[in-house]
Amino acid sequence: MSSYRSITERIYDFKAVELPPERKDLERELRRCQDCGVPFCHASGCPLLNAVPEINAAALSGRMRTALGVLLATSPFPEFTARVCPALCEGSCVQGLHGMPVPCRQTEYAVIEGGFAAGLVRAHAPARRLHARAAVIGSGPAGLAAAWRLNRAGVKVAVYEKNTRPGGFLRYGIPDFKLEKSVLDRRIRMLREEGIVFECGVEAGTDISGRLLSERHDFLILATGTGKKRDLPVPGRDFAGILFAVDYLTAQNRLIGGEIASLPEDCDARGKRVLVVGGGDTGSDCVGTAWRQGALSVCQTEILPRPPETRTPENPWPQWPRILRTSSSHEEGGERRWNTATLSFAAVPGAYGEGDRVSAANCSDVSWESGVPVLVPGTEFSLPADLVLLAMGFTGAEDGALAEALGCVPDRSGRLPRESGRPGGPKIYACGDAALGPSLVVRAINDGLRTAERAIGQLTFENV
Repeated sequence: MSSYRSITERIYDFKAVELPPERKDLERELRRCQDCGVPFCHASGCPLLNAVPEINAAALSGRMRTALGVLLATSPFPEFTARVCPALCEGSCVQGLHGMPVPCRQTEYAVIEGGFAAGLVRAHAPARRLHARAAVIGSGPAGLAAAWRLNRAGVKVAVYEKNTRPGGFLRYGIPDFKLEKSVLDRRIRMLREEGIVFECGVEAGTDISGRLLSERHDFLILATGTGKKRDLPVPGRDFAGILFAVDYLTAQNRLIGGEIASLPEDCDARGKRVLVVGGGDTGSDCVGTAWRQGALSVCQTEILPRPPETRTPENPWPQWPRILRTSSSHEEGGERRWNTATLSFAAVPGAYGEGDRVSAANCSDVSWESGVPVLVPGTEFSLPADLVLLAMGFTGAEDGALAEALGCVPDRSGRLPRESGRPGGPKIYACGDAALGPSLVVRAINDGLRTAERAIGQLTFENV
C-alpha cells in the first residue's frame, strides 16, 4: 500500500519519499486484518511484541486514542519504526499466506503521527527520582531506548555521544529521504524535557575516562553500535575515490544538518559514475543519495545470488520472506548485479600529483557451491567507477579506549559481553548492535529496553 512522491520530483531533494497513508486506503486494508483467525504478527514477527491486531482494530473503528495507547505500551519510538522498519510483522501476517500482507507499518505511522498532531504525545518526567545514576554510551536506537526506560524508572540518566548531535545511526547513517531529522529532533526534545541529559561531542574513554564514568555512575550501558566496517582487501583498495558507504552517508547527513558547509570531494557523486558494492539497505541508501547528488550513473553489485520473486519451500510462512526487494531508491534508476565479486580496482593518475584515483572495478561472476562463492573462469569484466562505496556491512563493535579501560572487549564475533564489570565498580551492560551484532533498528530498540530492565532489576533499597 506504500505510495511515494513521483521520481521526477523526489530525486531533486532529500525530503521524505513516502507519502502518509490515505484514510480510505488504510480502512480497506484494516478490514482485511479483522478476518484473521490466529495472528502471528505480534509474537512471531514484531520484536517489540506490538499488539498489532488490537492497534489495527482500534484504528479501524476510529478510536485513535486507544490505538495510540496500545502502541505506546510496547513501543517507545513508533515514529522511527513507522519509517525505517522492514515490518517484520508483515512477514508473519496471515493474509500474506496467499496474498499481500496487511500494511501494519503504515497503520503505525497514522496512529503515532495522529497522536502528535492531536497533542496526545507529550513528555512525561518521572514522578520521583531514585538514588541511582546511569551513563548510556551512544545515542543510537538502542541507547535512546535504554535511556528512556531507565529515566522512566526514576534513574538519573546521562547519554554520552561522540558526535555533535544525538541520534547515532538514526541521524548519521539513515538518509533524510527515509527519516527526516526533524522527526528525530522532536523526540530528542521530549527526552530532554523528561530529564535525560545529553553530553554531545564527548567521546567516552577519551574526552572522559572510563575511570571517571565508573566513579560517577551506578551502572554503565554500552550502546556503541558496530563501528568496525567490513572492508574489501583487494589490489587498488587504497586508490582515492573508494570509501565506506556509511562515511559517505554521514557526510551528506552532516551537510543537510548544517554541520559542514560543503561535501568532501570523495563524498560528492555529482557527474561521477558510482559503484556501490553490497546489496543491503545501506547500499540502497547510497543509490538514492547518489542520484540526488547528481550522479552520472549508478551500479550496485552483490556477491550473493539474486533472491527469488516469491517464497521458496525452504522459506515457508511465517518466516521472514527472503525474496527480492526493490526499494524506492532502486526505482529511481541504476543497474543491479548479483553473483558479482570485485577482484581489484583500476585507476588513473590524480590531478596535481594527488595520487591515483579509481576509474574502474575489475569483477567476475561467481557460482555458489556448498555455500561458498567460486569464481567462474572466463567471466571477468570491468565496471567503470569514479566513486566506489563499500556497503558490505559491519564486523563488530570497536575495541577502543573505553572498552580497554572498562575491561569490556569484543569477543571473536565482535560482540561486547552482555554483562561485565570489575569488583567494586559499576555493573556494565552492552545492548543493541554492540551486543547483538549488526541488526535492525527495531531489534536495537527492543534490546535497549530489555537491557535497561535488567539493570533496573539490580537496584537495591539503597537506591530508593
